[in-house]
Parts: sequence; structure tokens; C-alpha cells
Amino acid sequence: MNYFSNFKLNLTPYQILVVGFAVLILGGTLLLMTPMASLTGVGLSFVDALFTATSAVCVTGLVVVDTGTYFSLFGQLVIVLLIQTGGLGFMTMTTLFMIMLGKRVNLRERLIMQEALNQVTVAGVVRLTVNIIKMTLTIEFIGGTILAIRWYFDHGLQGIYWGYWHAVSAFCNAGFDLFGHFRSITAYTEDITVNLVVSILILLGGIGFTVMSDIWQNKHFNKFSLHTKTVLITSLALVFLAMLVILVLEYNNPATLAALSWKGKILGSYFQAVTPRTAGFNTIDIGKFKDASLFFIIILMFIGASPTSTGGGIKTSTFALLVLALWSLIRGKDEAVLFNRSISTKVIYKAFGVVFISGLLVIVITMALSIYEQAPFLAIMFEATSAFGTVGLSTGITPTLSVVGKYLIIITMFAGRVGPLTIAFAFALKQKKASIQYPEGKIMIG
Repeated sequence: MNYFSNFKLNLTPYQILVVGFAVLILGGTLLLMTPMASLTGVGLSFVDALFTATSAVCVTGLVVVDTGTYFSLFGQLVIVLLIQTGGLGFMTMTTLFMIMLGKRVNLRERLIMQEALNQVTVAGVVRLTVNIIKMTLTIEFIGGTILAIRWYFDHGLQGIYWGYWHAVSAFCNAGFDLFGHFRSITAYTEDITVNLVVSILILLGGIGFTVMSDIWQNKHFNKFSLHTKTVLITSLALVFLAMLVILVLEYNNPATLAALSWKGKILGSYFQAVTPRTAGFNTIDIGKFKDASLFFIIILMFIGASPTSTGGGIKTSTFALLVLALWSLIRGKDEAVLFNRSISTKVIYKAFGVVFISGLLVIVITMALSIYEQAPFLAIMFEATSAFGTVGLSTGITPTLSVVGKYLIIITMFAGRVGPLTIAFAFALKQKKASIQYPEGKIMIG
């Protein structure tokens, strides 16, 4: 017992986060393997259950079996519980249970929460966690109620269940759906209510809990923190740009936008501009998009959502800092300045580190999948990026993946949700501060 306690105490916050997500995935895998999780009474194989549990906990949405037609009510509830826990983070859920039981959150647990929520200090992390839970339940309830009323007219009482289920999936940016036959919500391409509610849930879940808390407290753009301003401007710019690009590229494509009315074209391009930000839902068949559109969506998926959100990717703030750093370099400036605030070199280095490790991961997984899978290269790259960005969009090759391909995607989804740097820090040796400073060297660049 003492040995276990010592082992637990020796784990760093990064290692605890990695282990925590892994244990949660393993628990979900075992539940999905049980016969009562499927409609046929035959449990999933280990690799398919592991894939589904990882996709749910990592709020990705890639599926090897159809969620709506394969799983029983028990299996669907397990999946949505994994989505909720994975979206909020297991430390947030742990804190909720501790508060409900009246237990005090100690310093070590606050340090883990600080890392999980990507906060600068431990001050206020418990309060932020409580606010996160309140905001999540409120937003999901409102969105779920609207969807439940809308789908009640189409599906009766089942529509009410579907409304709240999909609200959780949308806000957590998971992209799982219950409509069956891998259709996602393509039956509602021109439905304004479904498009707006689902996309708003996706956007709210993707901007990050810190941003939502800042907006709720300050309510005026000038009072927002630098982080909030950066996330909001970058997110809106990406959605607007993506909507315009998709509309132009797919306008004459008879398999996507060409056959739709003007309302359908606008809604279709808008929704497909929002969903690559790690959501995974689609109202148009992604597999029928032009290659140029698919490649553009790959870029959007790689950027992903924002820090402390339910989404993945390198994050909008990271992308914004890289653009800012490049612009400062081109202008010959010594430092990057944003909203009259200078950005430290350390933060810029970290942003480059995130992009480099993330890009390397996507490249390696894409190459490995190209060896084992019989599919077009662009579709394979799309799948790998979707897994890393925890997006869940697919051109349709997910169910046909080989066993090796499934494990590669599982690893990518896990790394994308936990974070490449978090995993790197979890396995890194403790570093000692250098006592010797070396003379500066010269290396030519470009």
C-alpha cells in the first residue's frame, strides 16, 4: 500500500493526465465489448471496442461500426458518457465528484487541474472547474431542448432522446450521431434550426472554457483578456474564410452544393466551414468533395479548436501566434506584438514546438497508413489529420481500415486529445537548469 502511494506521488501532472485518459479508454473498451452493448447481443472485438472508446473519450467521432444501428441503448449511453467525460476532461469530472462528496481539493490535485486546463497558475482552478461544469450542463440542456423539440416532430419520443444525446456530442465536438448508416446529419442539409443549433454548440465547445468564462464575466470586447481576443478573432476569421472557400470550390460540384438551393448552398458551406474545427458532423457527404476542398479542410482540421476547449488540433491561438511571428519577422521587428502586448519568445518557441511535433506525427501516421491501407493518398492524409485534430470527418475509409490501420488511428486520436507536448513531457526526463552558459553560435537560415 505504501509502495502504491509512493508510486502515485512520483507521477508528474503530465503523466497523471496521460494515464487518466488511458484508464478511462480501457474502461470504456471493456464496457463496449459486453454483449449488452450491441443490438445483436454479440460484443465488439477488442480492437473495434478500443477504437470506439478512444474516439469517444478523445471526442473525435471516427467510427468503425455504425453507432446508430450497431449499439443498444446501453452501448449508446456508454458512448455519450465517455464523450462527456472526455470532453470535459477526467480531472474536471473527478473534481465534480469530490465536491459532491464534500471532499477538499488538495494542492497536488489543483496542480493537475492547472495542467489539464492549461492555466498559468493554480489560483482559481477549482472555481473555473465548477464554472465549466455549470456552463456545459446549461449549454447542452438549452441546445438539447431545441433539438429535442425539432426532432420530436420527425421521430416522436426517440427524437427527444436524440436531441439531448446529439447536444452532448456537438458541444463536446465529438461528432458521433445516431441517425445510422454513417449518414451523420446529411438529412438536414437545408434545415436552419438543426444547422444553427448544432453549429453554435460546436463553436461554443470549440472556443474554450476560459474564453466563455471571460465573456460571461466581462461582457465587453475591450475588457477581454489578450487570449480571449486572439481566440475570438482567429476563430471568426477562419470560419468566414472557410465558408467562402468551400462555397467557391464546391459551387458547381453536382455531388455537393450544385444541386442545392441558395439557402442550402449558404448553410452547407457554412456548416462544413464550422465542423472541421474538430466537430465531425457533416450535412454534405465529405467523400464527394473535390480534392482542393479536401486539402483545404485538412488545413482547417490541423489548426483545430482553441485551448481549454473540447477540441483538438494545434489550436487557434498557436496558429495566430505563428502568423504573428512570421509577420513580425517579415517586417524586421525584434518582437511580436498583439493588441499592444508583446509576446514572449518562450511562448513563440512553444508554439513552433507544438506545430513541429504535430506535423511530424501527422506525416509519420500518413506514411504508415499509406503502407497498410489500399486507399487514395489524399483520403489517407485526411483520415490521419482528422484523427490528430480529433475531428471525426472522413471520406469513408474508416470502417475499411486494417487492424494495423485502426491501431495507428487510435494512437493518433489519443495524442491529438491529450496533446503532443503533454505526452512528450510525460515521458521526458527531469531537466536540471544549466549552470553553464555557452557563447552564441552563428547558423545561416533560409
